[in-house]
Amino acid sequence: MARQREPARAIATASISFGLVSIPVRVISTSEPSHEVHFHLIHAGCGRRVKQHYECPEHGRVERDELAKGYEVRKGEMFELAQDELDALDAVGDDSIALAEFVPAAAIDPIFVERTYFLGPGKGGARPYRLLRDALHRAGLVGIARYAARGKAYVVMLRPFETGLAMHQLRYADEIKPWSAAGVDELPAPTAGELQLAHKLVAQLEHAHFDPSDYRDEVKDRVQKLLAEKVKTGKPIMAPEAPAPPRPVDLMEALRASLGGAPARGVSHARAPRTKRGSIQHPRKHRAQRASRSHEA
Repeated sequence: MARQREPARAIATASISFGLVSIPVRVISTSEPSHEVHFHLIHAGCGRRVKQHYECPEHGRVERDELAKGYEVRKGEMFELAQDELDALDAVGDDSIALAEFVPAAAIDPIFVERTYFLGPGKGGARPYRLLRDALHRAGLVGIARYAARGKAYVVMLRPFETGLAMHQLRYADEIKPWSAAGVDELPAPTAGELQLAHKLVAQLEHAHFDPSDYRDEVKDRVQKLLAEKVKTGKPIMAPEAPAPPRPVDLMEALRASLGGAPARGVSHARAPRTKRGSIQHPRKHRAQRASRSHEA
C-alpha cells in the first residue's frame, strides 16, 4: 500500500470572510524548493563557503545588530526609523481574506498574477470551505478579495482548484507597465493566405486539455546530470556547441513547411510524429498508439 503523503505545513492562517460568513483556512506554499539547483559562493581554490557582511563607507564593517532601516529623502540623504515607527507604518493585518466581488475567471489577465498559494480548510471550516469551493465552480466565477498580512495589504484572487481552493496574489494596476512600454508600433496585417495557413498550424497543435507532465525542465535535468558526472569523475564540464542561428526564410514557405511540406530553405528542425494523413501528432497520442500496437503484437 502506497504511503500517504503528509500535508504540507501552513505558512500562515487566515479566514475567508464575506457577509456574515467566516471560513478558517491555512495558507500553503505551492512551490517545491528542494527541486531547484542551488549554487553557493565559495573561496576559489579553498572550497569553503564565504560569509557576507555589511560595510558603512564612513565607519567600515557593521555587525547585524547595528543595522537599522532608513528612508531616502533625497539622493544619498537618509533618515533613520525606529522599529516602533516601522511597526506603525505596517498595514494593520487581521488575517482576513475579505471577499469584495465575484467575476468570471477570464476577466483576470494572467499578467496580474504574482504568486500562487493553496488554501486548505482550517479547524472547523471544512463544510463552509467545500460549499464556497463548489459554489464558485458551479458559477464559473472567482473571488476577488483584500488580504492584509505580514504588514502589507494584498489583492488576491480565490478560485476552485482540484478539490479545494487556490489563492493568487495579484499585482496592483500601477505595478504593471502599460503595453505602450513594449514599443510595438503598428504591424503589417497578414494576408488572407498567411492567416489561413497559420490557422491550420494552430489547429494541428490544438488540444482540449493541458497536461503539465508532458513538459520537463530540460536545462535543470542537463545541469544535474553534468554536476553528478563532475562529482563522480572530476572532469571539467564542457559547454555544448552552440547551434547555428537560423537564416531568414519566406513566411509562407516556413508555414507550409511547418504543415508537413518540404522544409523551408535554411530551416532545420526535428519532425514531430505524424499520422497516416501527415498531420502533426501530439506526443501523448503518439505514445498511447505505440503502446497499443505493442500490446496487440
